[in-house]
Amino acid sequence: MSKISTLNAEHYKWGDACDGWHLLKQDDLSIIHEKMPPQSAEVRHYHVFSRQFFFILNGELLIEKDGEEIQLGVHQGIEIPAGTSHQIRNESAHPAEFLVTSQPPAHGDRVVVKKVKSISTVTL
Repeated sequence: MSKISTLNAEHYKWGDACDGWHLLKQDDLSIIHEKMPPQSAEVRHYHVFSRQFFFILNGELLIEKDGEEIQLGVHQGIEIPAGTSHQIRNESAHPAEFLVTSQPPAHGDRVVVKKVKSISTVTL
């Protein structure tokens, strides 16, 4: 078994100049270390099958979960059940780092949700 860290893990970019490192990438489980610069945000979305757990390592994040905004600081976390819309934002002046555990992995299981003013503006 080899040690894994951000120095040797598979790296990728996402969103507004955010970074991700696959610490564990298996068919049934994913653990990713992510870093968001100040004033960045992820697109609002949900996962059909994947449930996730976000755990803050450094900084703070605002997580919108089904319309409720939850502020998370260092060593705090939250579960996002499958089918629950969510968006992560770093509204602070400092970078934020966190772990995302997904079961099963969330890649390819994301549905983008757009906020609308009224149901009459939605087209299918």
